[in-house]
Amino acid sequence: MECVVQGIIETQHVEALEILLQGLCGVPKQRVRVHELCLKSGPNIISSEVRVLCDLAQPTPAWSVRHIGGAMRGSGADQLSVLVRTVTESKVSNSVLRFFYAIGYKLDHEVLKTGFAFKFESRGAHLTVSVTSAHRMPRLHATDEAVPITPAIQLVELTAPAAADNYADVVAAITSFSEYLSPLLHLSKPGVSTGIVPTAAAAAASLMSSAASKAIL
Repeated sequence: MECVVQGIIETQHVEALEILLQGLCGVPKQRVRVHELCLKSGPNIISSEVRVLCDLAQPTPAWSVRHIGGAMRGSGADQLSVLVRTVTESKVSNSVLRFFYAIGYKLDHEVLKTGFAFKFESRGAHLTVSVTSAHRMPRLHATDEAVPITPAIQLVELTAPAAADNYADVVAAITSFSEYLSPLLHLSKPGVSTGIVPTAAAAAASLMSSAASKAIL
């Protein structure tokens, strides 16, 4: 089970967001460079979709398979500001694509995600906040030729693993941390567009100015 919220930020304010996150998280950032391939089942298989991920930021590319299931339903779930959904992820070998193609899956689309992430603990929850730009490839698997899909906008995602007996605490931790980022961006359930925060430019300028002052001192 996973809890997740998302938002967008203008690329020009990403450096300010990084400064804020560094101060809040207190851990080094991690580089993100992930080649994501979305596979869909063929006509002879029960309809399903899986995502094959290749982590290119590692010295040796690391492969995994991720399946995102349904979201929690009911009146209680509707009242939450965080999406709670089932997620299954497993490490696999670099022959995973051949396996899925052999059993009838087909490539639907692929994307390269680049950026950075912070992984830390807050209020007992293990949070990951990532800031990434999505890139399309002009040719199949040509990650070195990838170009940004939306150069002026980047995706911010805050996630945490959860279980049936603690998801409420995890939701509370995510909601609380999201408030610290509210001057720069709004985080909400995936698919709920909140747009650009009007205060982002002023907040970014203040963060950059503060960081510059500390560097001089």
